[in-house]
Amino acid sequence: MEWLNYHHLLYFWLVAREGGLVPAGRILRLSQPTLSEQIRKLEQSLGEQLFERRGRRLLLTEVGRVAYRYADEIFGIGSELLDAVRGRATGRGIRLTVGVVDAVPKLLVRHVLDAAVRLPMPVALVCREDRIERLMVELANHAVDVVISDAPAPPGSPARAYNHMLGESGVSLLGARALAAPLRRRFPKGLDDAPVLLPLADNGLRRALEGWFAGLGIRPRVVAEAEDSALLAAFAADGMGLVFAPTVVADVVGKRYGLVRVAEVEDVRERYYAISCERRLVHPAVLAIREAARTELFSS
Repeated sequence: MEWLNYHHLLYFWLVAREGGLVPAGRILRLSQPTLSEQIRKLEQSLGEQLFERRGRRLLLTEVGRVAYRYADEIFGIGSELLDAVRGRATGRGIRLTVGVVDAVPKLLVRHVLDAAVRLPMPVALVCREDRIERLMVELANHAVDVVISDAPAPPGSPARAYNHMLGESGVSLLGARALAAPLRRRFPKGLDDAPVLLPLADNGLRRALEGWFAGLGIRPRVVAEAEDSALLAAFAADGMGLVFAPTVVADVVGKRYGLVRVAEVEDVRERYYAISCERRLVHPAVLAIREAARTELFSS
């Protein structure tokens, strides 16, 4: 097993934090050559260059920025440990940067992330929404801690990713009362030529729904397509058409947008994942999200 020399890491961290060898040397009471040698040994153990020199300045490389972020967390936790052991209140929160695949309904994301907000320590949430391919690059670069997705990590992702299933749900059909009430009695055959609002063609839910339509021999009339499920729900609230939402949050969607449920489509299932670079999750907020999703949101 390889071990990291934390003295070397500390010297690197202080040089990066203080902006150079001279100010860090004053804190550590070490000479510049001694500090340079310690950082060189850390670079040798990691097999990567952490600083690059530009003129008289030392700048972090891309790997150096990743190492600094980890070192900042490591030494911050060490300081918190001392405070906790000595009986002092830490007041220190944790940061959680979440990548959200744009196809995942945002109200579902809100409920998934609620477990992190409920933790006893303060959690600073940062959410980045994008396509899964771009978010996997962010995950590989440690710019996000976890990706919430409606599909497993795609093959060939730049990150060595692990899929932690949060749960699965059927979908429900919702609409404004004037559209929903008559259709409820004739569902699902009444969907033939009915106005519907669907995700874009490359969306997994869209493909599943089209397979379901084909199996029933019906052809709804697509009046709008959008990437954002919240936009589709807003269209539905204006009476443009019927919209599909995960059953686990269908009541919340209905209440938020003034929609009523037509029926549940059990034959169409959606799965949701937390994708991380860790086989075994360790981030306390990500652990809380996974456990709450499995035991609360998707428990039925």
